[in-house]
Amino acid sequence: MRKEEMAKVIHNGSILISEPFLGDPNFERSVLVICQHDKDGTVGLVLNRISNLHLSDVVEVNDEVFDMALAVGGPMQPNTLHYIHRLSHLTDAQPISEGLFWGGDFEELTSWLNQGLVKQDEIRFFVGYSGWSPGQLEEEIEKNVWFVNNNAANKLLTLNTDTLWRDILKEMGGKYKMYANYPADPSLN
Repeated sequence: MRKEEMAKVIHNGSILISEPFLGDPNFERSVLVICQHDKDGTVGLVLNRISNLHLSDVVEVNDEVFDMALAVGGPMQPNTLHYIHRLSHLTDAQPISEGLFWGGDFEELTSWLNQGLVKQDEIRFFVGYSGWSPGQLEEEIEKNVWFVNNNAANKLLTLNTDTLWRDILKEMGGKYKMYANYPADPSLN
């Protein structure tokens, strides 16, 4: 398989980077991680859209021990809570990629949070998610709506959300590095 074809292969743990001028406000200059990709469709979470909510606003946690801002995982079911983490021993956690997991036993997780057993760089919480019907994401990738990176999932919890879109593109190099420097509104140049 050629390098260009490999850059379009999607699987759990793939990172999607929106093209610079995507007009959809839900995904403009966004970076997503794919949590589930199978015959039934695709589920992903936007990593660089932070909401005004904190975990303690939606879940009973001791905010003196653990609290963090929630990201907006996507426009679908904004009343749901999702999480990705490095907690391999969390019951029912689904592996996304090496060392990165999605979901798991929430009561067990809440207990760990309240005991101070989870560090902020081990987990990220999201309201809502992004979803595609079978074949829809592949069509969008063929139309260059999304760039695919299959080598960055292990760093996602430690990268700066404010510069994530630009940083991932720069790291990909080549033409992607050029895209990282595109202005948000080229008419202002």
